Amino acid sequence: MEKHEYINGNITVIWQPQKCIHSAICVKMLPKVYNPKERPWIKAENATAQELKDQIDHCPSGALSYQFNTEK
Repeated sequence: MEKHEYINGNITVIWQPQKCIHSAICVKMLPKVYNPKERPWIKAENATAQELKDQIDHCPSGALSYQFNTEK
């Protein structure tokens, strides 16, 4: 399945477009991050890791997920 990754410090936002049901919860919760009219449409650098995590936890389809980055 296609995946796109957007990194913001210690969190990576993962978007799987095939899962997206276009509920627009992401756009409503964090419009400074999610703008479907722009490319890239996700600008993870416009929010804190906690803001991103909190929003992604509300994604009804699971199209958005995250992983915390750890230094090796």
